[in-house]
Amino acid sequence: MTVLRSLALFLCAALFEIGGAWLVWQGLREHRGWLWAGAGAIALGCYGVVATWQNDENFGRVLAAYGGIFVAGSIVWGMVADGYRPDRFDLLGALICLVGMGVIMYAPRGH
Repeated sequence: MTVLRSLALFLCAALFEIGGAWLVWQGLREHRGWLWAGAGAIALGCYGVVATWQNDENFGRVLAAYGGIFVAGSIVWGMVADGYRPDRFDLLGALICLVGMGVIMYAPRGH
C-alpha cells in the first residue's frame, strides 16, 4: 500500500469519526435531536470499517497512528465547525502527534 493511499484512508476515517462524534455531540449536548445522534452513530461505525482497510495487520499500530490524525483533525474540525481558535500549544501538540503518527506507521521496519 502506498503512503498516499494510507494517508487518504486515515483522512477518510477522521471525517467519519470526528464528524460522527460531532453529530452525536450536536444531537445530545446541543439538543438537535436523536436523528443527529443516530447519524453520528452510523458515521462512527463507518469509521471502524474504514480503519480495517489499512494494509498493516496490527490493530494497535493502525489505531495508535490514527490517533495523531484524530488529534490534528479534531483541532481543524473545531476551527471550521465551531469557530475554535487554537493557540500555539494546541498547534505544537498536534504537530508532535502527526510526527509520532508518521514514525509509528511509516518507519522502515526490518521484516
